[in-house]
Amino acid sequence: MKTPDIRLEASKEIDIRFSEVDSMNFVWHGAYALYFEDGREAFGAKYGLGYLDIFSNGYYAPLVDLKFSYKKPLMYGAKARVDIVYRDTEAAKILFDYRIVDLCDGALVATGSSVQVFLDKDYRLVWGNPPFYETWKQKMGLL
Repeated sequence: MKTPDIRLEASKEIDIRFSEVDSMNFVWHGAYALYFEDGREAFGAKYGLGYLDIFSNGYYAPLVDLKFSYKKPLMYGAKARVDIVYRDTEAAKILFDYRIVDLCDGALVATGSSVQVFLDKDYRLVWGNPPFYETWKQKMGLL
C-alpha cells in the first residue's frame, strides 16, 4: 500500500555562468533545461535512481515532456538553487516537479515538470514498471 506522506526531494545549487546568459544579461531560457537536468542528477545520486542506475538495469529513461514557467529572470553571477520533487504514479513513468529559487533574495525564478518513460535496450517502449523500478519504489516506501 502506498504511503502518501513520503516526499522524495533533492536540491542543487547553481552558479550562473557567463555562457548561460543572453545579450540582456538574463539567463537564456534554454539553460533552464540544464538546471532541471542538474536537479535530476542530484536526485539520482541521492536516491539511487540515476541514469547509470537505470541503464545498468537494462533500460533507458528519455524525457518525453518538459515544461517551464518563468517567474523572474536570473542574471550573470547570481546563485540559484533547483529543488526537485519526485511525483509518484502507478504508470511506467518517472515524474518530477521543479522549483528554481534565486539565493540572493529567495524569489521564485521558475517552476516546471518533466516526464520520463522507460525504453528497453532495443528502444521499445516499456508499458509496465520495470522490475528494478518496482524494487526501488518498495525500498523508498512508495509501495
